Amino acid sequence: MRKKWLALALAGVMAASVLAGCGGGASGESSDAGTSGSGSVYYLNFKPEQDEAWQKLAKEYTEETGVKVEVVTAASGEYETTLTSEMAKSSAPTLFQVNGPVGLANWKDYCLDLKDSDIYGQLTSDAYALKDGEAVDGIAYVIESYGIITNKTLLAKAGYKPEDIASFADLKKVAEDITARKDELGFAAFTSAGMDSSSDWRFKTHLANMPIYFEYQDKGIDTTDAIEGTYLDNYKNIYDLYINNSTCDPKELANKTADDSEAEFLDGEAVFFQNGSWEYGNLVGDGKFKDEDLVMIPIYVGAGDEANQGLCTGTENFWCVNSQASADDQKATLDFINWCVTSDKGTAAMSDEMGFTIPFKSAKESPNVFVQQDAQYTADGKTPVSWNFSTMPSEEWKNGVGTALTAYAADQSDANWKEVVSAFVDGWKTEYELTNQQ
Repeated sequence: MRKKWLALALAGVMAASVLAGCGGGASGESSDAGTSGSGSVYYLNFKPEQDEAWQKLAKEYTEETGVKVEVVTAASGEYETTLTSEMAKSSAPTLFQVNGPVGLANWKDYCLDLKDSDIYGQLTSDAYALKDGEAVDGIAYVIESYGIITNKTLLAKAGYKPEDIASFADLKKVAEDITARKDELGFAAFTSAGMDSSSDWRFKTHLANMPIYFEYQDKGIDTTDAIEGTYLDNYKNIYDLYINNSTCDPKELANKTADDSEAEFLDGEAVFFQNGSWEYGNLVGDGKFKDEDLVMIPIYVGAGDEANQGLCTGTENFWCVNSQASADDQKATLDFINWCVTSDKGTAAMSDEMGFTIPFKSAKESPNVFVQQDAQYTADGKTPVSWNFSTMPSEEWKNGVGTALTAYAADQSDANWKEVVSAFVDGWKTEYELTNQQ
């Protein structure tokens, strides 16, 4: 039972923390010292790519208000583990995040009801509130998009334009042509589909969203206790395209990182890079790309109405305020996040420096070119692909799929792909039953 596991995990970590004190592995230093007076804020941030911006914004808020704001950023792929560890400390995060209903199931006992908070009143739609019955346990703080980021300059050198790619068949034709001329052109089609823990979420979660989305669309559902895997052949086709037309041998992917993939794209080693709007700040700037160099195209997998498909757009980022924190710290935390989404400094930082589109009334238009392109797709009548990975039954399910994908990349046999299918379908049923035990 997941609740029992969580309680045991927290108890074990708490006992360990008494003996060992604070541990490392995240950006920033957490403190077990208590706070008093007007309260303070401890934010456990999910997004490593925005760490610097959050540290700067926290400092500005402290200078303006005198309220201490500490931001600790979990390592990529380690958020749940870090959250479990930090929640066991005497001075736990006052602000943390869950990824949706499945994540909320583990942490709802730690979520303050936000229905009477100022920030809840700032939402542009109730659709961005994460509810448990009548209680508002979480509030989405960013809407994002992901797809295939494309270097238009390299694509042109290969003899193509973004408009030439409007289906999986088009993408396959272009990618395989680039691979056939790789030595002549001096670059590959795709960056490495790294399967280490900093990168595998792009494929076991974000790419895995595609077959889930199309199955849900067929059935008219938005969650399920048993996925059938109707579109897993499409999943295989796009994954095969990635790993067999990239900068490296597929056997090397187990050790390839998110940094490797990003560096390959920045260095002009590949045309295509599956990632999201959150990458904008890492790709554009001095010595990097200009806006006009980049476009994000949809992830086509040969399913649905590809002519009218947009980017994958949604959120899995819901702020939660720790109900176990002191009243002073809860108030300080609520004041801080409301300031972030209403003040000029806060909204500018979230838009300009973090590249976020935030679902609040005072939101500033983002300069992020990928955000703008997503809006244009929608204006052109393209249908965004919804984020359904918040319905994936557990982190264990994702890890099972990731492990199977890694083994398949190293040895692309039918037997190894059957293991991917088993992890996807059988693993879903098993993990759903475990997660939903009463």
